[in-house]
This record gives sequence, C-alpha cells and structure tokens, in this order.
Amino acid sequence: MTTGLQLSRRFYESLVAPIIARALPQLSYAAARLGDGSEVLGFDTEMSADHNYGPTVQIILDAADFAHADVLMAALDAQLPERFEDWTIRYESLGRHVRADGWHTSDHGAELMTLEALLRRQVGAALGPWSNADWLSFPEQRLLTLIAGAVFRDDGGQLADLRQRLDYFPRDVRLLRLATEWDAIGEERAFVGRTGELGDALGSRVIGSRLVEHLMRIAFLVERRYAPYPKWFGTAFARLDSATVLLPLLAEALEAADWQQREAAIARAAEHLAQLQLEHGIPGAVPPRIASYFTRPFQVINADAIAAGLRGAIADPMLRQLPVGGIDQLTGMVPILTAPEQARRLVAALVPDQPGE
Repeated sequence: MTTGLQLSRRFYESLVAPIIARALPQLSYAAARLGDGSEVLGFDTEMSADHNYGPTVQIILDAADFAHADVLMAALDAQLPERFEDWTIRYESLGRHVRADGWHTSDHGAELMTLEALLRRQVGAALGPWSNADWLSFPEQRLLTLIAGAVFRDDGGQLADLRQRLDYFPRDVRLLRLATEWDAIGEERAFVGRTGELGDALGSRVIGSRLVEHLMRIAFLVERRYAPYPKWFGTAFARLDSATVLLPLLAEALEAADWQQREAAIARAAEHLAQLQLEHGIPGAVPPRIASYFTRPFQVINADAIAAGLRGAIADPMLRQLPVGGIDQLTGMVPILTAPEQARRLVAALVPDQPGE
C-alpha cells in the first residue's frame, strides 16, 4: 500500500513544486506534510482513505514572503488538476477555503501558511521561547502533529529548528507529568482489590483499565515519546522498547479472571516502570516496593513515594506546587484538546500568577 506520506511527497514533487518554481522562482520556503491525519503519524491503512485523506502538502513561507500568498494560490488554483494518481485533490466538501492571518487554503491539498500561523493553529503559541506554563497547555497529540509527518524541503532550516525545539517536554514538565501519573496510580491502586473483594467484578475491571492507561503513559514519558490520541495509543505503545515486557503484563491485567490476578499483573508492570525510571536516570526516581496497603490484603506499588521523589526533583517552584501536569492529564475532552485557546485558559486557571504578569 502507498502511504499517505509517500503520496503527498509525490504530489508535492510532481505538481506543487514545479508550479511554485514557475510562479515565484526565487521564493524561499519549506514544504511538509504535517498536521492532522493518521498518515502524519504513519499509521494510515486502506480504511483511512474514506474521509479527510488524499494528497496534501503545507507550504510554509516567511512572514515577509506571505505577501505573495495570493499570487501563489492563484497559480495553484489555476494549474493543479482535478486528480493526481487516481486521487482527487479537490476537497470542495471540506470547506477548505480559508484566508486568515498567515494562513491561506483553497479547495485543493496545497496549503499556504507561515510557521507561526501553523504553530498557533496546532498549539496556540507563538514561535517561542515558551514558558513551562505554555508547555503544560500543549497536548501530546498536537505536538505530534508538528514533529511527526515528513519534511520535503526546508530552505533556511526554520522548520527543522522548530521541530527540534518541540521534540520533547522540558525536564521539569516531564517530571511533573510523570509525578501526575504516579499520583493517579496512588489514588486508585488499592481499588482493584477493594472492589473485587466486595464482589464488584466490573468495577475492578474498570479501575484496572484506568491503571493500565496510567502505566502506559508513564512508559511514553520514560522513553521520551509523545503519546497519540486514543485511536493510535495502543499501536504507538506497542512500538516502545518497554512494551516487550509490559504488553504481556498489561494484557494479563485486562484479561484477568479475578481481582488477585489483575492486581498482581498491575503491580509487576508498575514495578518494572519504576525500575526503568532508575535505569534511565530520571531525576528523583526512587526504588519500587510492592507491599500491603495498610493492613488490607492488597499488594500495591509505593506510588506515593515515587511521585514525591519526582516532584521533589522539579526545579521550577511554580510547577512543583501544581496538583496536575499537562492539559491532556487534566481532561480527555476532545473539544478542549483540539482548541488551543481553551486549553490555555484551562491551564491558566491552575497556574499561579507569575512575577511581572
């Protein structure tokens, strides 16, 4: 199967690049396939082609050169054909006609924008530098839309520089996100057994699945990889180095016949991740310990101590006092995570006023 990224590259090289060269031969620009779409993450299949799919390329211009956007779009509108390699490149039904500050699209897959407009659309930020509070408002999936995909041309290297700066969370933000996941595990680690002991098998399974997700997110953080949105969460997790050990344990937790088996599998997975934090040299990591929950017959990880160690290693006092980490740890609601200004406002409600603000 031809992937979406391969298709978009050929679309750019065969059609879009020659049109740009004829219209504005001296133009300096970047060309890439970024943004939304399973193909940007490299996870597209034949089923992906049934909607919002096809040859697409982002042409990224300097702010000064964006003055030529109307001329360039007129050339693309006039010269691009209806189809490319049996794919339509006219997306009339998607309402792609947009002319805004630093952004110009039409009814085809060649989109014009400035780098700052792209960044503002995806995460609601200027080109930087970004504060730790800014980073807390960036959902992992939205960051992936900027650092995944493929770059076909990059005159001047500004796009490569941006992608490198967005490559992963800063040290303290990563530590806070890790502490937040361990805090969440600490809140519910004993409930797999408690609900099971009461005969609530469904409740035990639900809590077990919640703990599994937190453990998976810790694995992404340990390996410095952004986690994608739910459709591709498990697929991306399976590609992590730690998945070799963790996948069987997490599958056992989800498929367990009773709460004792479920609790034991979760504890072993948590223990492995805590040990990985030590092996990766993560600041504040402490050794794992599995023990009874008070005097109850539930075997759980020392999540409170693990979270406290990570939080204590955070240098930024503002971050150290926050109750939660990133926006996607605060909510999983898509209308928030895909609306950068909403995400920033929600994070701002938790972040104390900073000196000079």
